[in-house]
Amino acid sequence: MVKGGSQLGQTRGDRVFEVLIYMGLALTTLIVIYPLIFVISASLSDPSQIMKGNVWLWPVDFNFGSYVKVFQNKNILNGYANTMVYTLLGTAINLLLTTMIAYPLSRRDFAGRNLITGFMVFTMFFSGGIIPTYLLIRDLGMLNSIWALVIPGAVSVWNVVIMRTFFQSSIPHEIQESASIDGCSNIQILLRIVLPLSMPIMAVMTLFYSVHHWNAFFNALIYLNDRDKFPLQLFLREILIQNEMNDMIQVQDESLVKHMMQVEGLKYAVVVVANLPVLMLYPFLQKYFVKGVMVGALKG
Repeated sequence: MVKGGSQLGQTRGDRVFEVLIYMGLALTTLIVIYPLIFVISASLSDPSQIMKGNVWLWPVDFNFGSYVKVFQNKNILNGYANTMVYTLLGTAINLLLTTMIAYPLSRRDFAGRNLITGFMVFTMFFSGGIIPTYLLIRDLGMLNSIWALVIPGAVSVWNVVIMRTFFQSSIPHEIQESASIDGCSNIQILLRIVLPLSMPIMAVMTLFYSVHHWNAFFNALIYLNDRDKFPLQLFLREILIQNEMNDMIQVQDESLVKHMMQVEGLKYAVVVVANLPVLMLYPFLQKYFVKGVMVGALKG
């Protein structure tokens, strides 16, 4: 018996192609990882070294000064707390409504489900626009409130379609029929059978929605006026814009130069702090993520 037949059967061209694939993967990995390494290194370096362009891979003049300034800044801490509240509340509303819409649409005995799905998909291609949406939020009395950030995007049609497809393809209809014969109501079937079997897609939806809320800033920019309600991303935007404006003017004053160096280090530290929760969340959902996306998106 010949061992390693697949390797022995490879031609010279196959081996060259395989080497090229590994080289491409290595290059892609480097392109993806390097910006993350640079941001972390810059946040741990002296701001003057960053402005001089001496930071490339490893921290230069290692210090935690930028992080100290981040956690001493009341605006950033307040924005961080606001973002956590918006993300937790918004994700909870998203999961509740998405599940309550996707489950009926996945049932074979639900009359008109294809028509309703068609109406929902229509909204993915055509919308009222920014100005009518703003006027609607104003007329509903939600301006300058948390509801202006979590209600307008409470349901994503794309995520509803993915979850509906998961319910149809991964949960046998016979199980639901058996539960119905045993006396379970539709709500009991959803809570006791469907949801316990749907942890992969629920994990995917949690990640999708939470990342969206955590990174969102545009709705807050146009709907919020009170700085005490600003999310973290708006304060990060202010830091980045201030840094760009300083780069556009000729700097001569020593105090302004010192301020620019502080902002330069603060910028990278805030980016690290802002993305840390998302980076910490993904490993716990990783085992469900690939399965949920593949089953929910490809089957059905």
